[in-house]
Amino acid sequence: MLFSGGIPLAETIANWFVIHLQGSFAREFIVFIVSLLPILELRGGIIAGFALHMEWLPTFIIALIGNLLPIPFILLFIRYIFKVLKKTPLRTFVAWCENKADKKSDQIRKYAYLGVFLFVAVPLPGTGAWMGALISVLLNMNPKKTFPVIALGVLTAGIIVSILSYGLLGSLGFGA
Repeated sequence: MLFSGGIPLAETIANWFVIHLQGSFAREFIVFIVSLLPILELRGGIIAGFALHMEWLPTFIIALIGNLLPIPFILLFIRYIFKVLKKTPLRTFVAWCENKADKKSDQIRKYAYLGVFLFVAVPLPGTGAWMGALISVLLNMNPKKTFPVIALGVLTAGIIVSILSYGLLGSLGFGA
């Protein structure tokens, strides 16, 4: 069992990736792939790196890059992608994403870019770069201003999750 500092869904999914990919792929590749995925993002990547007994710094850097890589594409193309997907059987999924983002957008709307930063930086379930980017698009925020804010939020979340995973849990004898 992995320990993630209270992120059970991310922990469970990250654990699945570790169990099923370990031995077939390099540890660094597993961390990168997990970090690319919505829901898991950097938090799941760090959990996977911890479970794979990787050092914290390479894990942190790989997870950061993996989490940030899809964000410019979300900021620039998600409206078009959703428009296309609404004409397919995936329209229910698109409606779910838009509804979830809309529910969380009130928290961000009030504080604009600071709201995006806080939403991405606090490592709680349902927050993160993917949802922060989606919400910022739905609020018509400037992508050129939003990306650096999201990147800073991901960096902050990564520091928090690394301290929880490698600092606290490492001192208890778990992981690397």
